[in-house]
Parts: sequence; structure tokens; C-alpha cells
Amino acid sequence: MLELVDESGNTIGTAEKLSAHQAPGRLHRAFSVFLFDPAGRLLLQRRALGKYHSPGVWSNTCCGHPYPGESPFAAAARRTHEELGVSPSLLAEAGTVRYNHPDPESGLVEQEFNHLFVGLVQSPVRPDPEEVHETAFVSPQELTALHERATFSAWFMTVLDAARPAVRELTGPAAGW
Repeated sequence: MLELVDESGNTIGTAEKLSAHQAPGRLHRAFSVFLFDPAGRLLLQRRALGKYHSPGVWSNTCCGHPYPGESPFAAAARRTHEELGVSPSLLAEAGTVRYNHPDPESGLVEQEFNHLFVGLVQSPVRPDPEEVHETAFVSPQELTALHERATFSAWFMTVLDAARPAVRELTGPAAGW
């Protein structure tokens, strides 16, 4: 179950996950995590091939939906550990973004009020193969090259652009984000 929200992010009800993503989509709470290594490289994940939504595409470190009543921060920390087998050594709020992104492949719609988080990871990732097909740490230049040749989630650039001020604060000017 997902939390349905209004345009201000106030909870207005719940819906089953798949039904909330079926066109035209229902606005619901989500989160996106961007973790960086000590060198300022972003941890990306390529979603597992068996996922019903956006399988096999590259995306941010972790994303998902809080359980009804669960705080977005707690959900972000929980899912990062479940999907990647790591707990961030630092995790900070980085704002929110609202978007509506249809996925042309599946016909599903990401109509989300998304809570953004940035942080650091300092231990090796141990991805759950049911959730993550592969991972990569990338610099801004490597991300640009990968983005030109690979498929990314429909929401990736929206959430990255919204998180950039916090990313720059976390990684510093030398990292180039």
C-alpha cells in the first residue's frame, strides 16, 4: 500500500501500489536516495530485470515508497539497506519534487511527491539480485557518457536535478556535480 497525497504532500488516503501507477496515475508519496563514495562518485543501480516497473534501466542509488505512516527518511534508510545491503554513513534530506512521468515501455505512470535524500556510503554494496541487476559508482562525466548510451528511469533526471543543490553541498565543488 502507498500513501496518496495532495499537491502539498499531505496524506489523503492509501492505494495499492500497482493501481496507483496505472494511467493516469494517482499522486503518491515516494523517496529517492543519492549516495556518494568518499571520492564524490554517485552510486547508481541498474534495476533488476524481473521488476514489474522499469526493469533493467539505470537509476539513482535507491528509490521507493514509504509504507503508510512511515516517515520518508526511515523508508529511504530501510530500502537502501534492503536493496543494496548498506546503511549510509550519512543521510540528509534534500527537499522534495513533484512530477508526472509516464513510462512508455510499461504504460505505468510515476505521479509522485518525491522526498529527496543525499548521503555517503563507505562500505561495500551487497545488492539483492531480486532488486538490483548491477551497480556503478560514476563521476559526473561518466554519468553523462552512460546516460548517452544506456536507458535510465523516466524520473532519474528530474530527481537528480532537484537534488543537485544538496549534492553539491555534500560533495563539494571539486566533485563537479
